[in-house]
Amino acid sequence: MTGITTTSKPFQLTLAIIKPHIISAPHALQGIRETILANKFYIVRTKRHSLTLDEVKEFYAEHTNRFYFKRLVTFMSSGPCDLHILAKVNAILEWRQLMGPTKSYQAHYSHPSSIRGRWGLSDTRNAAHGSDSPESVQREIGILFPEFSEEHWLKEEKHHFENGTVYFDTERFIHRIKDQSCQIDPTVNADGPQAG
Repeated sequence: MTGITTTSKPFQLTLAIIKPHIISAPHALQGIRETILANKFYIVRTKRHSLTLDEVKEFYAEHTNRFYFKRLVTFMSSGPCDLHILAKVNAILEWRQLMGPTKSYQAHYSHPSSIRGRWGLSDTRNAAHGSDSPESVQREIGILFPEFSEEHWLKEEKHHFENGTVYFDTERFIHRIKDQSCQIDPTVNADGPQAG
């Protein structure tokens, strides 16, 4: 169970993206993974994926008319990202606090130990993304994990995470359910990133 304590409060899902410049820097990727685990997040689903231009445009559609949109789309489709569905009580807020301010230069001064303070390079290359609301979580997971069913997770898997009946698979960087009576499609995580 990797030291995660159980709680009576309900878990919340959030989406985390580890951006392309981090994937190409193993020390930074390892540091972020260690941060995720040290802050007692469960990794519910994970995959390494090179986003297409269409996926990035759909994902960041609300920014279409912003001056930085083309730069953002180009960067986010420039190489593989690690995509994670994380779970924890208050997951959305806690992941956003761990990331720190969106603008990396601000994070370097005001939140130097945050993910963006440590590994962010610019406003676009700011190391990580996190959903900002429950509505965003549903929308963003729907785009990047279309095979994921929140309804199935709530009915069949969530209680395992809340009760701590999971183990951490270091090779795939994911928490897996100990009780195999709840079948998880093994192909969902077949392309998950390797730990290390």
